[in-house]
Amino acid sequence: MFAPSLRWVGAWVLGLSCACLPCTPSIADDKPATTEAESASNASSFDTAWGGARNGPPARIGARVAIVCEDLRNGGVLGVTRGIREAAGEIGWQTKIFDAGGNPAGRDRALTAANAQQPDGVIVVGTDARAIGAGLAPFAERGIPVVGWHVDLKAGALDKGPIAINVSSDPLEVARVTAAAAVSDARGAGVVIVTDSNFDIALAKAEAMAIVVRRCAECKLLEIRDIAISTAAETMPKITREWLARHGTGLTHLLAINDIYFDYAVPELTQSGRSSASIALLSAGDGSPAAFLRIRAGAFQTATAAEPLNLQGWQLIDELNRLLSGQAVTGYVVPVHLVTAANIASEGAPDLLYDPNNGYREIFRHIWKP
Repeated sequence: MFAPSLRWVGAWVLGLSCACLPCTPSIADDKPATTEAESASNASSFDTAWGGARNGPPARIGARVAIVCEDLRNGGVLGVTRGIREAAGEIGWQTKIFDAGGNPAGRDRALTAANAQQPDGVIVVGTDARAIGAGLAPFAERGIPVVGWHVDLKAGALDKGPIAINVSSDPLEVARVTAAAAVSDARGAGVVIVTDSNFDIALAKAEAMAIVVRRCAECKLLEIRDIAISTAAETMPKITREWLARHGTGLTHLLAINDIYFDYAVPELTQSGRSSASIALLSAGDGSPAAFLRIRAGAFQTATAAEPLNLQGWQLIDELNRLLSGQAVTGYVVPVHLVTAANIASEGAPDLLYDPNNGYREIFRHIWKP
């Protein structure tokens, strides 16, 4: 497990700088083309038409796939892994899961064990590609194709490194939309942002959210807190109490790079006597079942940028099949979708997930078995 990271990262922060956190690629303030309200509204729409590939190579027979997961306690990682196994069953492939448990030693063990299996292909789920470059080298040396989910700041086809594609929504757009939903109707919002400096993607998402909040003249960015996802259960209750004591009613919005933080914040908010109407929780990923339940019940959480985890699992299998067939990946990036109380009853939400009604299963089946 990562050691708990309880340092202040710019308390009463006026800016996010590399002096506070490990340096991340600069996020330009280049997104004022639409208003914050329009941005959030567009992401909450019901337009889920399939925009990915409709043609490709037929299924390769009998492939064996290693699924290297960052941490199966994470709802996004678990959801994508389920989608991968569902699609693998459809295509007739064997899969084996290697769970890293959310820590560096676990990643090394998982990659070593996966390599020992000599798979035909590898899917990395949720681990920053930079953190496992050395561990992926043996696969690259043997020409074993690798695809990933949430492994890079860039969504889509990757030009460098052993991972050919990062299947994901655009993480920066996810962050912007989430923050836009928080500030679009807010007056005098007091915002805390939660991130995890173990992941470049998380740092960049936090910076993108901070830019949107700072652009709101009536809003105040209270602080950005660095909390390792793997320690959320142990650290979030105490830190939530700290926020309530420090900021009081001035804390009106809590933004996070993942829903899991709210699993442990909500009980503290409830015990404190704060009403759900007095503070809004919004997550820039990934749309966990617990998040759906909170949004449906009106229990503090008002939005989650839910990714179509099952669909992305199917896409990962399709991308890997293309590589095994000597073809290039599609590079498809799914649009950002914000789940709120207004659309919580649509497209898979009754089953506590975002599963678009765009016929993706039949499309992939047609590609694999024409």
